[in-house]
Amino acid sequence: MRPRRPLALLGALLAAGALLAQPAPRPRPAPSGNEAEAPSSWVRTEGSGMVDEANVRTAREVDSHSTGTPNWTNPPGFEKDVFTFARSVFKAGPTTSPSPVFHRGRSIGWWVDFPDADLNLSYRLQQLTSIRADPDGRVLRLTEPELNDYPFLYMTHPGYMQLRDTEVASLRKYLLAGGVIVVIDFWNSIELAGFTAQMKRVLPERSFTDLTLEHPLFTCVYDLKSQLKNLQALQVPTMQFWNRARRDGNPNAPLQIDRGPDSDKMAVKAILDDRGNIMVIAFHNSDISDGWEREGENADYFAVFSEKICYPLGVNLVFYLMTH
Repeated sequence: MRPRRPLALLGALLAAGALLAQPAPRPRPAPSGNEAEAPSSWVRTEGSGMVDEANVRTAREVDSHSTGTPNWTNPPGFEKDVFTFARSVFKAGPTTSPSPVFHRGRSIGWWVDFPDADLNLSYRLQQLTSIRADPDGRVLRLTEPELNDYPFLYMTHPGYMQLRDTEVASLRKYLLAGGVIVVIDFWNSIELAGFTAQMKRVLPERSFTDLTLEHPLFTCVYDLKSQLKNLQALQVPTMQFWNRARRDGNPNAPLQIDRGPDSDKMAVKAILDDRGNIMVIAFHNSDISDGWEREGENADYFAVFSEKICYPLGVNLVFYLMTH
């Protein structure tokens, strides 16, 4: 396992008050591939592109499905001295949630918000701090030997995840060696129960605990505790809910989040090791990654969520988890 180590910050990160410039919208890429004719390891991503989940290695292998992703390089000699946003691939069963957005039977997979969320957060991390970020990101199968080279592992929509026994063993080894799993964008009591059951297979001796804004994660760089006042303010709606609530022109319309049973209450759940360090952290009932993925689609959404919640939290996550 590549050890977690302190990451130097750029001054005081402008006292955690750095402002982000919303990028200009860029055209969406044309859909590619024919799902019916593709081999079984190819899946259709959120933006109608196709990706070979058995072999994809980086976030650059799939076109943006939002407003484009930034490109950057690191100086010679720093290619490996970087933070890498590593995303995990896993198999998932069909959904059973009665949500009006995600209908029963539709597959929700590891590829949601990919690759835009991965690359946009990495780029913003490099903008706002002195941390250098891998410009390509990484995609990993859970049994790959390289898994232990990446101490930060991202999962999305694991509520219907179906781990094989070999993946359970590999993930357990990864976590006990110091790796961390960050989970974002899974909703309702059905998905929480499904993910909890899978993690019980991985770490049967441990259980989830609820974190509050008192945890140092929320103040280690950006002071989200003072800014947000309560944990519920961390709930970020998916873009379509934001747009739907404002169709009548009322900027203060309630979000009316409906993603299945008990999807209205925000929670941050964690599995801790014997020293209290985070092994798994899961942001339940919040689409924080939409604030990374779709930052260029709507100026109001960017100002309210991307700038004030999603990117500050992303910076805090990387800094805290890689140093504790």
